[in-house]
Amino acid sequence: FCGECLQPCLQVPSPLCPLCRTPFDPKKVEKASGVEKQLSSYKAPCRGCSKKVTLAKMRSHVSSCAKVQEQMANCPKFVPVVPTSQPIPSNIPNRSTFVCPYCGARNLDQQELVKHCMENHRNDPNKVVCPVCSAMPWGDPSYKSANFLQHLLHRHKFSYDTFVDYNIDEEAALQAALALSLSEN
Repeated sequence: FCGECLQPCLQVPSPLCPLCRTPFDPKKVEKASGVEKQLSSYKAPCRGCSKKVTLAKMRSHVSSCAKVQEQMANCPKFVPVVPTSQPIPSNIPNRSTFVCPYCGARNLDQQELVKHCMENHRNDPNKVVCPVCSAMPWGDPSYKSANFLQHLLHRHKFSYDTFVDYNIDEEAALQAALALSLSEN
């Protein structure tokens, strides 16, 4: 892991691996000097301006590249390929927009919540309840994530509405997935 991704894991009393969630000893974290050397020697073209940049400096370059910023500004927001088959029930929590659990900023979709928290709360050590999870039928509104930013980055990369039928339980969903899988083969 790069230092930037691993750093939030080290801010909590009992650090967990950002990938597998296994506890680890922060004193045994070692710098991967071989990987670092490769990243400093290999060059690749920027996806915006095509300038050749070492991989070690690519993230910094891309974040300041005017052509990449222009491309990002012109990217459309996520829209499902087909409209959802789910009716919008009136008696369930809003699952489209969320409130930041750190500062209370409102009306953030999942992507905006991730961006907002990364920009404004990257070093906040407080344990907080994930507003996305707590809005789900299976969510526990009292469970506080030990590392909320890593949780967001690893667990909420897609919108549940596109893939989940909230009207069936887990066993029925598993059976439907198995049946669909068998019918496609």
